[in-house]
Amino acid sequence: MSDQPEKETAALSVWDAVSLIIGIVIGTTVFKMSGTIFANVPDPWTGLGLWLICGGLSFVGALCYAELATTYPRLGGEYNYLTRAFGPSIGFLFGWSQLAIIQTGSIGALSYVFAEYAVKVFGVDEKLVVWFAIAAVAGLTALNCLGIHSGKWTQNLLSASKTLGIVMLIAGGLSASGSASLVVERPVEGPGLSLAMILILYAYGGWNDAAFVAADVRDRQRNIPRALLLGIGIISACYVLINAAYLATLGFEGLRASHQPASDAMKKVFGSFGERAISVLVMVSALGSVNGLVFSVSRLHATVGADHRVFSLLGRWSTWSKAPVWSLLVQGGIACAMIFCVGTDAGRKAVDAGLATIHASPVPWGKYYGGFETLYAASAPIFWLFFLTTGIAYFVLRVKDPKIERPFRAPFFPLCPLLFCGMCVFGLYSATTYATPLLPLIAVPFLLGVPLYFLSERLRPQSSRRTE
Repeated sequence: MSDQPEKETAALSVWDAVSLIIGIVIGTTVFKMSGTIFANVPDPWTGLGLWLICGGLSFVGALCYAELATTYPRLGGEYNYLTRAFGPSIGFLFGWSQLAIIQTGSIGALSYVFAEYAVKVFGVDEKLVVWFAIAAVAGLTALNCLGIHSGKWTQNLLSASKTLGIVMLIAGGLSASGSASLVVERPVEGPGLSLAMILILYAYGGWNDAAFVAADVRDRQRNIPRALLLGIGIISACYVLINAAYLATLGFEGLRASHQPASDAMKKVFGSFGERAISVLVMVSALGSVNGLVFSVSRLHATVGADHRVFSLLGRWSTWSKAPVWSLLVQGGIACAMIFCVGTDAGRKAVDAGLATIHASPVPWGKYYGGFETLYAASAPIFWLFFLTTGIAYFVLRVKDPKIERPFRAPFFPLCPLLFCGMCVFGLYSATTYATPLLPLIAVPFLLGVPLYFLSERLRPQSSRRTE
């Protein structure tokens, strides 16, 4: 084991980075939640317009991240920006939250989607969903422990398979001949545009994780902005075309009523074969997102481990595979524990018992049905909190480092970062409102980061103590 990766590990091309972004972002929301999204908009054109608008907002955010990633390219992404802007305590709290709540929760949630479709495809007992999800995390963690090349080729293969399946879905849906109607027959029954927008923004979530591997990208001054902007552009086009295919196949009211629009659309076009094929596509799509997170976020944990002695184990890199093996193993272990806690009766009882010790009500498991919904709701508020903090850090770093070389600058300053911060405020409000019953559960691990930081500082040699 070594403390630092070798310099020559900058092995990702621009298309590797684009593949990583597409693999992480196009996960499951567009295949599962489009019916709910269109049920909360007044007409089909508003729905398609929201997908474009949220793609545009993500593109604006990518412009800001492109500047940050090329100016501060060390592995770790937002951890580095927040540490430089606000000091090591905020950077540490961000890194701890990623490990304890945000990214491990996302890994678990997406693994659950893979597992739910896997039990249907293989025709096995639904009680095995938990173990399929854990197996997905364990298997992809093991692959990434073999090194950066193993991780990137796994990601490229999954992303290519996903792209092929999406092309087939779009082509099949748009070429379907039928009498699908776009006429509006009933008014909006749900919360409305706010819910539709937060779900779409979640569908675009994850593009920022490419910043975690900035130091692994070759010719990063040129390729990081290209990767972020190309990735968002391709994803936006795919999302709009996929939803157009749903509308062409199912019609507006049919899409609104569908809980599995991809499956329903392909069943209508290709029969039971189409339904089975789209289930396999969702499995591959979910695995691609999980692998992208496992690969990229482990680099963040390794950077935190290199800076903070309490997590020094995470900063150890394998001299053989040039991978942050301990970071990968700890990250995978926490994600598997989360899956167990929300996916089994024993796990749920343990969570409720823990909440009872802080005088909180038991989790309303019925509201957050299934592992995906629970883990998404639990991780979203902290995700949006630090997303907003990063937007603020953008302004702080412009002031603190006025003379530093910025190979790429977000255009129309300060419009881009202001729009990005506005999107984050909306996301934070919506996610917090949705997850209100879970907030005590979220607060405990989040606040645990405070004493851990002070412990880390006490472990630091006196000669290297930092002052903030």
